[in-house]
Amino acid sequence: MTAKNETLVDFLKTRRSTPVLQLAEPGPQRQEVEEMLTIASRIPDHGKLAPWRFIVFAGEARHDAGDKLAEIVNSDDPASSPERLQLERDRLARAPLVIAVVSRAAVHPKIPEWEQVMSAGAVCYNLVVAANAFGYGATWLTEWYAFDERATEALGIAPDEKVAGFIHIGTRTEAPFERVRPELSDVVTWQGEF
Repeated sequence: MTAKNETLVDFLKTRRSTPVLQLAEPGPQRQEVEEMLTIASRIPDHGKLAPWRFIVFAGEARHDAGDKLAEIVNSDDPASSPERLQLERDRLARAPLVIAVVSRAAVHPKIPEWEQVMSAGAVCYNLVVAANAFGYGATWLTEWYAFDERATEALGIAPDEKVAGFIHIGTRTEAPFERVRPELSDVVTWQGEF
């Protein structure tokens, strides 16, 4: 039996996403963000393709992005209420920091596109775990603007790219609550004997 890192095991057993409205200032400093991104990048990446990239929204850039989202909503529905437009303006400003993980998965002669997509998903999860390890709360979201071509273009995402997730990071205002998890007997098929 190998040695177990009890601290890490306990951390992983209790890790929880923090609801976005429970993320407040202060957010991480640039050096912390760079370390988090370095950690996030340490994931399975067959062929060393790095089939993903990051867009970091900090400071006023969060509000600028929200203004673009509000413009799209208003163009679709000029009768949008002021509250709805404000909701869109605040979309990327609900947390002190938002990092878009962008999937650049593409046809490759040796690496299946699906593996590249999963690599981007692993980056998202590793970024959430890294933020938690630094003492911040984090949550991984995809909302309408992750799938709207006008919104993704406005946020700097190329037509051949997809949003794997927007990772919102900040200081927790409340302790995260536990949620129901699946019973192992419902999700595990055992084959073979131990």
